[in-house]
Amino acid sequence: MGGESLSEEVDAMLAGLGDWRGPVLARLRELIVEADPDIVEEMKWKRPSNPAGVPLWSDTGMVCTGGAFKDYVKITFARGASLEDPRGLFNAGLDGNQRRAIDVREGDDLDEEAFVALVREAVALNRGATGRR
Repeated sequence: MGGESLSEEVDAMLAGLGDWRGPVLARLRELIVEADPDIVEEMKWKRPSNPAGVPLWSDTGMVCTGGAFKDYVKITFARGASLEDPRGLFNAGLDGNQRRAIDVREGDDLDEEAFVALVREAVALNRGATGRR
């Protein structure tokens, strides 16, 4: 993953959630790293209304971002519209030309195997676009 200080920023954001969203987003983070151990994670887009910022995972370009909202956790894939989603994980942003998202609500049972496959496909798409292997 990225530098230790970047991971610590993500750790702090997750700890600050204080409810079910923290463990859910932490598990999604684990799955993202499982899918691509070389992924870089960092916090982006810090502002007064969201001082912690938004976790972003990248490998040869942006793969996905995470967000904790009042009633759900959102993982947005930067190039989600270009990904195959045979198990139908994408349930938000379906009308967009580029991004697709997965909203996870309290108590949802996410297909973790399909999620890992989606992350791997997103990384492969990025690497293919740049010629990196």
